[in-house]
Amino acid sequence: MSRLSIEIVPVTPFRQNCCILFDTEEKRAVVVDPGGDVPAILEAIDRLGVTVEAIWLTHGHIDHAGGAMDLKDATGAEIIGPHKADQSLLSRLEDQARMFGLSGGVRNAAPDRWLEEGETLELGPHRFEVLHTPGHSPGHVVFFERESRFLHAGDVLFAGSIGRTDLPGGDHATLLRSIHEKVLPLGDDVGFLCGHGPGSRLGVERRSNPFLI
Repeated sequence: MSRLSIEIVPVTPFRQNCCILFDTEEKRAVVVDPGGDVPAILEAIDRLGVTVEAIWLTHGHIDHAGGAMDLKDATGAEIIGPHKADQSLLSRLEDQARMFGLSGGVRNAAPDRWLEEGETLELGPHRFEVLHTPGHSPGHVVFFERESRFLHAGDVLFAGSIGRTDLPGGDHATLLRSIHEKVLPLGDDVGFLCGHGPGSRLGVERRSNPFLI
């Protein structure tokens, strides 16, 4: 049985799936995409009894990164990712908040380091491969744990849908290329979580997702 476990904390009015990935034995954790509602994220961390070692960002939209700086202040964890192509988005999170009529708890984010295609991130014994998957945003990345056959897909792919491309930096053709050339080849058996809604398996989406067939 895999020691990798996941706690989902829905955050912000967009109900974004903030994910706490943790090793059940070592109780080491990372938080993926703390978009906001940091007190709720901290409550879950405390309830799980885990130590947050890093904050991973899939991309620079407000519902995924709006709480990153506050969570860093609360935990001391580094902010890692996404790809540097999303730097302009992360530097304008407060502007995004105003655009969507949100207020309070949003700060522009400054990652401690950016990610590149082919890097590997570690969480205890678990190794996550980084894939650069632009299209929803220029610097979007996904995290793949090969041994567990698990993918955190961010807002690239959803159950029955794909990421929107009408926001600044989005491009529909680029997103489809990322899905077909980088995500689907990981294997039909791979289960994935995404930024919103339920997860799925890549094989299910390859065969039935109307945006991919």
